[in-house]
Amino acid sequence: MYIQSNDMPLLTDLYELTMAQSYFQEEHNGLAAFSLFIRKYPPHRGYFVSCGLEDVLHYLEEFHFNTEAVDRLHRTNIFSDAFLDYLKTLRFTGEVRAVPEGRLFFCDEPVLEVTAPIIEAQLVETLIINQMNLQILIATKAARCVQAARGRKIIDFSLRRTQGLDAGMKVARASYIAGAAATSNVLAGVTFGIPLSGTMAHSFISSYDQEIDAFRAFVKNFPERSILLIDTYDTLAGAHKAVQVAWEMAARGQHLQGVRIDSGDLLTLGREVRRILDEAGFSDVQIVGSGGLDEFDLEELSQQNAAYDAYGVGTKMGVSGDAPWTDMAYKLVSYNGHPVLKLSEGKISLPAAKQVFRFTEAGKLNHDVIALLEETMEGGEPLLQKVMIDGQIIQPLPSLPEIRERFQTEFGRLGDHYKLIRDPAVFPVQISSDLQALKEHFEDRLVAPEPGLAGPPPRDLGES
Repeated sequence: MYIQSNDMPLLTDLYELTMAQSYFQEEHNGLAAFSLFIRKYPPHRGYFVSCGLEDVLHYLEEFHFNTEAVDRLHRTNIFSDAFLDYLKTLRFTGEVRAVPEGRLFFCDEPVLEVTAPIIEAQLVETLIINQMNLQILIATKAARCVQAARGRKIIDFSLRRTQGLDAGMKVARASYIAGAAATSNVLAGVTFGIPLSGTMAHSFISSYDQEIDAFRAFVKNFPERSILLIDTYDTLAGAHKAVQVAWEMAARGQHLQGVRIDSGDLLTLGREVRRILDEAGFSDVQIVGSGGLDEFDLEELSQQNAAYDAYGVGTKMGVSGDAPWTDMAYKLVSYNGHPVLKLSEGKISLPAAKQVFRFTEAGKLNHDVIALLEETMEGGEPLLQKVMIDGQIIQPLPSLPEIRERFQTEFGRLGDHYKLIRDPAVFPVQISSDLQALKEHFEDRLVAPEPGLAGPPPRDLGES
């Protein structure tokens, strides 16, 4: 099933709409601020990569319930006619401040804040989390894969295993932002301008009587994209056949681009194939490794100086296999100008609209401070930028290459001990004294007994 743009306002949790009707009926629609943040790191993570903002902004700009959407809600027999009539004219009129895509952020820091009448801000919650959570998750996973590869190219091979069509497109974009060199996803390539890369499947090889005939047929048609999959039967025998094809191509003035190994002991096979190619005079033929890889595998291969020039990384990156979700929350932090916070055990939030200030030292990221929106901090760079006013994007959005370059610059300034693939150091994130004082003030106020809620009068134990 394809989701049409007109259906997007219905792509929400039921309680968003039931709360919205209650707000509407009670004329409780003051200005609200919501913060989007991640409470804790998934295993072995030490940072997050901001991603998904562009989709969120386009969604908010186009947000509306058309006649068909309202009719479908009417048929649920859940909502009042007055509320449904109200939805027909509803648009998002709020303000958004956000950490730009490609920049790093850390636990408890707001990556996005929405300020709008509470009905509007509430109704867009589900989709904002849906879009930001996935893309942040994948961009962070891809950054780890690129880091672990230590200069060897990473190619996104994940499309067939991602969780649906929309996810496949977002994975390609997010992984490219985080440093992947190319994608096998043709639609993503032509849509976003991402370089395309791919070789062949084992079915192509096995459809021919002889492996070398499959190799010859492929390079005949694609001499400039001639990467041969050599592990269908016997990897080393396949490498020798690739050498034969390379000689034949050289005689025609062509050049074999590379070979791919997709199974077996990648470390040992890579070294043996490299030796076979080098001894035949083809040291410039590249070797691509693939087959269920993630950053943990890539780290081990890199530590042993594996003989690969690039890696195809698919399933485990495309679904963030070891950590397929984040503890992302979108919490009300102020209403009608009054700070709000949550005190649930393990889920305490910070009150009021906020800013995050980033401090550097000797060109490296040093620490962040979460502060109140109105605060200023000398020497600190404010991360949350205003990107939407009155429901309209206020400036041209950066291109994908610009976002990619932004990430590379920022990531290069993060200390190596925060980038470790296993057990990274925790980046220092502080809370400003003003924000801390406000938090403590409201904690004390909220835990105090409310007037009239002291409980029933004590029972006279003398009564029967």
